[in-house]
Amino acid sequence: MVQEKPEPGGEQSSAERPEGGLEPSGPRPAEPVVAGRARKGMFGVQDSGDTSGYGGLRLPAYTAPPAERPYGGWFDEFADQFFAALSENGLPAETVQQITVDRGEITLYIDKEHLVQVCRILRDDAGLRFELCSSVSGVDYGPDVPQRLHSVYHLTSMTYRRRIRLEVTLDVEDPHLPSVVEVYPTADWQEREAYDMFGIVYDGHPALTRILMPDDWDGFPQRKDYPLGGIPVEYKGAEIPPPDQRRSYS
Repeated sequence: MVQEKPEPGGEQSSAERPEGGLEPSGPRPAEPVVAGRARKGMFGVQDSGDTSGYGGLRLPAYTAPPAERPYGGWFDEFADQFFAALSENGLPAETVQQITVDRGEITLYIDKEHLVQVCRILRDDAGLRFELCSSVSGVDYGPDVPQRLHSVYHLTSMTYRRRIRLEVTLDVEDPHLPSVVEVYPTADWQEREAYDMFGIVYDGHPALTRILMPDDWDGFPQRKDYPLGGIPVEYKGAEIPPPDQRRSYS
């Protein structure tokens, strides 16, 4: 017997309740979030380290522009439910800094101060029910991008069969934001990995320690300014230099 998918209006949801000062149409206009950078070469190597032959490759920066209603598909219904829930819980309009719809996916850029409360609303509201945080990851767009560090959350509603993405932007000088482990326990080891690789500090995490690198490791290997470096490797009597010392064929 196939169980029918519940309709978002089947339970009393925030969109059906009285609304406060936050309009359900979307976030207020603000300076667009930068989430892309120009690339040079296959691996961004500028000196003799690129042996791929793609040293002359140039890719312009791409950032998905802020979206405006109608977002299309179920995104508009979700936005109504979501912004009504924010209003009911007393969160300000600035909680959502920007919404983008790109390649069939919706991304909400969230103010880090309200991140945990937003996640709790997304999980518990009857019209939203994003019960699963399937992924937490870090991104570094490099020194030329303002607020270059991003913490990214993929949330899944198993009730309504929907997926959304949350992003929080951070300054590299102050890479702190609250942990969401209390709302989504699956984020435990994923936040540790983002901390280990990108140096993003999740305040309130129950045990924020390195998970891939040794405890005394210096630096964060997936940051764009981390040296490519390496150590020489001996292979059948031949010594292979580290990547930043190899010949370039471009």
